[in-house]
Amino acid sequence: MRNTTAADVALEAGVSRSAVSRAFRHDRSLSEDKRVRVLAAANKLGYLPPSAQAVARLADKTITLVAADMDNPFYPLAANALSQAIHATGRRLILHAVPPQEDVDSVLRQVLDYKSEAAIVTSSLMSSRMARDCRAQNMPVILFNRVQPDRRMTAVTCDNYGGGRLAAEKFIKSGFRKIGMVGGRVNTSTHLERNRGFCDRLAEANIPLSVTVSGEFNYDVAFTVARELLIANDRPEALFCLNDIMALAAIDAARVLGLRVPEDLAVIGFDDIPMASWPSYGLTTVRQPLRQMVADTLDLIQAQLSDPEVYGTIRIAPVRLIERDSA
Repeated sequence: MRNTTAADVALEAGVSRSAVSRAFRHDRSLSEDKRVRVLAAANKLGYLPPSAQAVARLADKTITLVAADMDNPFYPLAANALSQAIHATGRRLILHAVPPQEDVDSVLRQVLDYKSEAAIVTSSLMSSRMARDCRAQNMPVILFNRVQPDRRMTAVTCDNYGGGRLAAEKFIKSGFRKIGMVGGRVNTSTHLERNRGFCDRLAEANIPLSVTVSGEFNYDVAFTVARELLIANDRPEALFCLNDIMALAAIDAARVLGLRVPEDLAVIGFDDIPMASWPSYGLTTVRQPLRQMVADTLDLIQAQLSDPEVYGTIRIAPVRLIERDSA
């Protein structure tokens, strides 16, 4: 049997051979309709351009992790858990890091050329156009620890909303009334849902949120904004930080100013990274059920590999509050 050629793909898609070449070069001069038709035809016929054939041989039995926030210890922890679980299935995990100032689409185009069996995306948003390209090539894409407003996207996340409510409930029961929040990047589902759950529970108790600032899910930024909050005359008694890195920064800022945690400032984080349990921090935090989230991710990948029409599922794993010394 002869190998499928670009001419075969062009005939199947009803386009010229040059259009096939431009589709695989991701040439933006090619119309969206033609590009989708070419990718669908190539997938149907099992065609790979010569430049991708050697790479595809290396990519056999791999799943790609596309990540952009590896400075946050939660994501290396997740990558390690995913790698071990994927290895147990006879596959390998390949990491593609999204460079600063670039979007996930640029990396996913490389992933499509690489021909992994599936992709797992953390910490970044992908466009609907990129999602269509992945579906056209029957490559499952699972969003990990986030969702986005596209009913066709498949995702695994924890109960961020419920976790925000748990943090608020802890502060309410402890008798705090001057409560602040250090938020993350406002365009992320993790920020939006944790913030919403926290604020909803405070509102139910008729407790206004005293102050909210953005720490951008970053230690240095969170340290700076937390310090500014704590030197103010009307400083908060308690802070909910929307991830653990920012919570550790808030604790460090308080100590630099001579404040005691939790006597002068109570702090709750979110994630339960390993540093949260260190005796020097003893951070009360909302734990993400990482093992279950990894299992759900592999389950959804297998479901999509078995039936490419299975997409749009969102798995939400329950969370719990881990009480330590900081609150």
